[in-house]
Amino acid sequence: MNLKAIVIKLIATMIIVFSIYGIFYDVSFFNLFLVGILTTTISYVVGDLFILRRYGNVVASISDFFLAFLTLSALGYLFIETAMPIVAASLFAAFFMSLVEPFLHAYMQEQDVNEKRNEYRTPIGNLQTEFAEETEAQSINRKRDPKRDNTK
Repeated sequence: MNLKAIVIKLIATMIIVFSIYGIFYDVSFFNLFLVGILTTTISYVVGDLFILRRYGNVVASISDFFLAFLTLSALGYLFIETAMPIVAASLFAAFFMSLVEPFLHAYMQEQDVNEKRNEYRTPIGNLQTEFAEETEAQSINRKRDPKRDNTK
């Protein structure tokens, strides 16, 4: 689990949710916070842990748009009481969230690659030393070196 990626995703989601729903709807801070937390959690578990690892960045980014739209619409109808349609705000929020996702996915994939590189380390007790004699090319280069005086 990548805590830094979750925090980045949470901050981006909160900014988008608070901006769009806070401007167009009269919603309490707690309800917006709850929508942001639930959207981040669902999006991270389904989109980032499941889809991203199996299908890659492009498929995960596209599916994150639809996942965010469905999640925001459902949570909007549950937690936001308004006469205005919630679908338009959910579309805008999902669009802006899908703009952030490819960068977050690239970061997460880079972190996975770095972790895999660091997993394989040669244990210190299993080192070997290789001994070799000079090669002919090295001795020829020494003879041609003008800095060394080989005549003496």
